[in-house]
Amino acid sequence: MNKDNIKKVAAFVTLTLVLIGFIGFVEKQTLYKTFQGTEINIEGVSGVYFVEDAEITKILKEAFPDLKAGMMLEQVPMKGIETRLLGHPFVKSVEAMIGQKGILNLKISQHQTIARIAQPIGADGYITTEGKVIPTSTSYTSRVLILEGKYAEKLMDKGDITADMPELMKLIEFIIEDEFWNAQITELEVNSRDDIRLFQQVGRQVIEFGDAHDIANKFDRIAVFYKEILPRKGWNAYDRVSVKFKDQIVCE
Repeated sequence: MNKDNIKKVAAFVTLTLVLIGFIGFVEKQTLYKTFQGTEINIEGVSGVYFVEDAEITKILKEAFPDLKAGMMLEQVPMKGIETRLLGHPFVKSVEAMIGQKGILNLKISQHQTIARIAQPIGADGYITTEGKVIPTSTSYTSRVLILEGKYAEKLMDKGDITADMPELMKLIEFIIEDEFWNAQITELEVNSRDDIRLFQQVGRQVIEFGDAHDIANKFDRIAVFYKEILPRKGWNAYDRVSVKFKDQIVCE
């Protein structure tokens, strides 16, 4: 084969390879312009998942039946998907993004629960870190501070305790953020704004806390009861301890 023929063959091969590459590039670019599937990333809270991938997938299928592979990316209802998923009681935030390969990436964060309102009649509810009241989950139970009492039930009906009784949130936060009190105080009985009672993990005494103000000072007095009075009198000496009056500890 002479040089001219070799050059012609080489040119033909090169042109063919370029054409194949161009076709592949076009096909790839076309592929990336269409929806190819969904990836779900749910951020757990202390290893607990109140929302699962399967539940999110089911919601998407029911709410967006046309969301299938091959749909043009501009037709994917991003805002609609975010809005629908935010309607889930345990979903705190949703970020929807389309990746380079046409994959819909959903980044979902859950509400963090810090307390639970227990009702003798009716469903219980969780209190989130923002003070929002959300339903309990049928899949998981979070071990948190328990709230009972008529006023606690009233707050549950409102759906947000910060609007009506923000000082109660401060009391809950004070307890759960302190290692000792978080272990020792298991329940708050909220009968009214100024009638809160504490129940303990160890000790039969009901602690009359009064309102949810002057919190640190009241817990200082409860600590004095533990450190100075109980060692002398014994754990079963009293049934009631009150710190609701300023600078006083009343034991009966």
